[in-house]
Order: sequence, then C-alpha cells, then structure tokens
Amino acid sequence: MTQAIRVHEYGGPEALHWEPFDAGQPGPGQVRLRHTAIGLNFIDVYHRTGLYKQSLPFVPGSEGAGVVEVVGAGVTEVQVGDRVGYAAVIGAYTESRLISADRLVPLPDSIDDRTAAAMLLQGLTAQYLLFQVYRVQPGDTILVHAAAGGVGLILTQWAAALGVEVIGTVSTDEKAELAHANGCRHVVVYTREDFAARVLEITGGRKLPVVYDGTGRDTFMKSLDCLRPRALMVSYGQSSGAIPPLDVVTLSVKGSLYLTRPTLGTFTAMRANLLSMADDLFDAVESGSVRIAVNQTYALKDVAQAHRDLEARKTTGSTVLLP
Repeated sequence: MTQAIRVHEYGGPEALHWEPFDAGQPGPGQVRLRHTAIGLNFIDVYHRTGLYKQSLPFVPGSEGAGVVEVVGAGVTEVQVGDRVGYAAVIGAYTESRLISADRLVPLPDSIDDRTAAAMLLQGLTAQYLLFQVYRVQPGDTILVHAAAGGVGLILTQWAAALGVEVIGTVSTDEKAELAHANGCRHVVVYTREDFAARVLEITGGRKLPVVYDGTGRDTFMKSLDCLRPRALMVSYGQSSGAIPPLDVVTLSVKGSLYLTRPTLGTFTAMRANLLSMADDLFDAVESGSVRIAVNQTYALKDVAQAHRDLEARKTTGSTVLLP
C-alpha cells in the first residue's frame, strides 16, 4: 500500500486528501511506476475545482518522473529499472501508479528526475506552441503572457534562441526581472501598464503575427488588439479565470484573425509525435538553449499549500512535488 493525494469532491486546496492508495498490478500494455518527482501545473487546479471534470474520487496531477517497477504483458516500450517521465496523463499525485507504457518517455542520463518532472508538460507545450501551432521564424516578434511562469520561461528562452524577439507580460517587478533574464527583450508589467499600447510602440504600429496567452480572462480581449490582420491568437490556459463568450464577428472586425485553443493531449496522441517532441525538448535543454528553473519544491503530502501558492501567483518557473 502506498500513499496518494485524492479528491473526493471538487473544491479548494482543502479538497486534496493524503491517504492510503493501492496502485495495483499492471495490466496488458501497462507498467507500475514509482515516482521520484511530480510536476505541479495549473491544470491540476482546474481538475481539483471541477472546471475540467473528472470521475470522483480521483488522483490529480498530470506529470511525473520515476522508475519502472513492474511491466505488464505485451510491454515493449520500456523495461524494469528504466528512468522515465510523462506528461498529460492524470493520476500523478501518488507514490506509485499504473500508466500505459506508450505514454512514457525514456529520460537521458544528462537530465535528472526533478528536472524531468518540472519540464515535460510545460516544455512539450512550448514545443507545440513554437513549432506546430505557429512555426516561429527568426526575426519574428511575439507576445508571451505569464512570461515568468513555467511554460513562459521555457517558451521565451527557446524562442530567443531561435532568433525571435519576445515581448513578455508579468504581474510584478520581480517577475519582470526574471522574464528579462530568460529571453524577453521587452517586459511589460501588465498590472500597471497597457500591454497593447506597449506592443504598438515596440513594433512601430506593425503589431504581431502571434500571441501566446495562458492567462485568459485578464489578457484575452486586449491581446486581440496586438495582432496584425490574419494573425493568430493562441489561447492555451486561463490562470486568471475563464474567457467570457466571444462573438466570432470580433475576429473579422479586428482583421480576419485566427483563434485556436490547443491541448498537449492532441499533439502527443501518437507515440511517434510524443517521442519526437520530447527529443526536441531534450536537445534544447542539453544544448543550454533552455534552462529549467525548479524554483519551488514541496513534499507531496503538502500539495495543498503548493496549490495555494500557485493560485496566489507566488510561484515562478517550475514547481516539483517530492513523494
């Protein structure tokens, strides 16, 4: 018997209960994984509150790293003793878990478990944002909201390494310093500055080909004003709250804009794509183009406090939970 965090009814951080949990034995195509590190992501909050519904009770958490303990029948992707990681598979807040082997990514020796648990969900998100949803080009200027957050720090470093000029928004001066040190040429503290006006100033009125918005309600509508005609608005999160209903005519009025709401699960649904994206991410980290900042760690049993800090925007970079 192991321990896990379970949610029996939707609610605040107090809904996260530390209790005994039987991971069980793997079935065909599954492995039992012993976690060594678990990533914390804002989607965990959406699951806990019921914004994204799950069957109750459930174990939250969508990202982790660890060692394969037992393999089920027919597993060829990994073997016992392998160091592996995964992302976008709910059920991570536990000491051990069952997981489909085809969702696991072998970890390079150069990347330790805490770094892997901190980078896979956020880093794979940055990969599809930069290379698949919109393929950035050297000389592009882009806008990244929440630039000092987990996805933001990876995305801005990676984009800067590709020759892209990054405008980042943050909520505090402290976060502005962090964003600037991690690839943002221009940083806007949006709690006191009009970021749309600053974009016009920075671009000389030309505006942008793409905006990456993981903030949601507080930034979405004004982000549309930052885009040139036929440009792309990428909404991939809503940490400030749900985006109000949008009249699609707004997109035409503002210049025949495109709008997308991508998810990591869609882009990694095929194992070949998952492995290719992970290789891109590992290469970027191993080359030094992207540095993974694990700025907070908590014991897994103390995850309720981690959620409070995350929702209060007290965290920067990546946060790791330790079983």
